[in-house]
Amino acid sequence: MVKDTEKTVTGWSVQQMAQKVAADIEDGSYVNLGIGIPELVAGYVPEGREVIYHTENGLLGMGPEPSQDEEDPELINAGKKFVTAIPGASYFHHADSFTMIRGGHIDVCVLGALQVSQKGDLANWSTGDEKAIPAVGGAMDLVAGVKTIVVITQHNTKTGEPKIVKECSYPLTGKQVVNRIYTNLAIMEVTPEGLVVKETAPGVDMELLDQRTEAALIDGR
Repeated sequence: MVKDTEKTVTGWSVQQMAQKVAADIEDGSYVNLGIGIPELVAGYVPEGREVIYHTENGLLGMGPEPSQDEEDPELINAGKKFVTAIPGASYFHHADSFTMIRGGHIDVCVLGALQVSQKGDLANWSTGDEKAIPAVGGAMDLVAGVKTIVVITQHNTKTGEPKIVKECSYPLTGKQVVNRIYTNLAIMEVTPEGLVVKETAPGVDMELLDQRTEAALIDGR
């Protein structure tokens, strides 16, 4: 990887990234959404498809973000943001929520990331800085108990450092747990052979993607 400082490419917006993730979730799936960009996915369920969203603070059947006049302070997700509940939604104790996760009852989890390795290792709770406040939340339970782990993140940090790396330098959330990665530049599948690029954003070719990525990539478009 050679950092490219000459060509500025934004790629997909976070809304477009969320839409890409939502489009790839199978009909009838039970899905947990992490805090941050993953929360946007709930707003892009394709028409005619049923996806049941789970939030670990105790709601199964989470709907999209409400309008300002419909906000209910008692109806929030794990990130303390206002949500809606779809018809047939259910509420339950926090412990029951984690029983669902640990029992393998959630099909897909969408998480953010600080780093993802080419083997699918995930680091998303700490940079290892002793002064930083760790933010592990339910991530370790989710990556251990959910069937499919999807990461949605910016391809690089604000200073241009790659987030898709050969080996994670930050403390791991889980080892070899990530199945697919969605960034503003590309969609990548984690396979035994390595990271396979399934799609690239407009204006992004493999040369640019290689420059912005530390991990080795396989062109599978």
